[in-house]
Order: sequence, then structure tokens, then C-alpha cells
Amino acid sequence: METGSPETTGQTRDESHDEPVWRGLPRDLLRMRRLLLVVWLAPLTLGTALLLGLLAGPAWAAFALLPLGLLLWGWPLLGRNWASWRYAERADDLLISRGVLWREETIVPYGRMQLVEVTSGPVARHFGLASVQLHTAAAATDALIPGLEPAEAERLRDRLTELGQARSAGL
Repeated sequence: METGSPETTGQTRDESHDEPVWRGLPRDLLRMRRLLLVVWLAPLTLGTALLLGLLAGPAWAAFALLPLGLLLWGWPLLGRNWASWRYAERADDLLISRGVLWREETIVPYGRMQLVEVTSGPVARHFGLASVQLHTAAAATDALIPGLEPAEAERLRDRLTELGQARSAGL
């Protein structure tokens, strides 16, 4: 047996190659987004059907099927989008990956972070969610992790702030 191999050091294969440990977003974010889809498109469907049916005749009320079709099309797309979001904390940077058709991966070095914010609007608070916004010196690398549980968002903010201060002090 070779000395220093992952088997002899007790490390797993992922730890020995510094593979990131990816974390997904809470399912409550998907529930919230789907509820918002229904809240906006169901009344639009009903209002379109009533207005066009009363003012222009029943044949025109068929246009109410457009928002309904959008609702039925958007439901699975929201699920795929939610499943595509993930983030990982590494030794020197934070990775954020998202996207279904166009995959986007953002790498934010801890030493470049200037501000880490936790925000939560009224709907997100109702679902017990918060977002972490990362601001860097270059606006192009600003990043957002939406829909985290508040405790995880605060933990991540504190950790990123601590690591950012430690890394920027060395510059």
C-alpha cells in the first residue's frame, strides 16, 4: 500500500482532490415560486375569460387559454430551474451554479468580497426564506443565492464575511 494515498490517510476520494461539496436550495423556494405563478396567472386567466366573454363574445373568451397555457408551461420549468441552482464553499472561493439550457457558474474569491447581505421580502419571509447577496469590487462578479433558510443564510453571511476579512488582510 502506498503511503499518503487517500485510503491510508483516512480521506475520501473527494477530499483528496478538493472536490466541492454542492448544496441545493430548499424546496420551499420552489413552492413559493409556483404559488406566485398561480397567484398571478390564475386571476389573469379568469379576468381575461370574463372580460372578453362579456364584452366581445364567447368566442373571444378562448384567449383566456393563453395565460392558462403559460401557467401549465411554467410549472415544470420552475421545477427544472430550482433543481439547477446549487452552491459550494471551497477553501479560497464560493461557487454558485445555475441554469438549465445555459449553465452559468460563478466563482467568487473570498478575498474579493466587499459586502455580504442577507435579504428577505414579505413573501420570502412568509415561506421562511432569505437570500444572500455577495458584492465584490467588480460588478460582474456580484452573486446571489436565493431562497435559503434564514439560519443557513446568516451562517453563510458570517462565514463569508469572516473569510473575506481574513483573505483581504493578506493582500
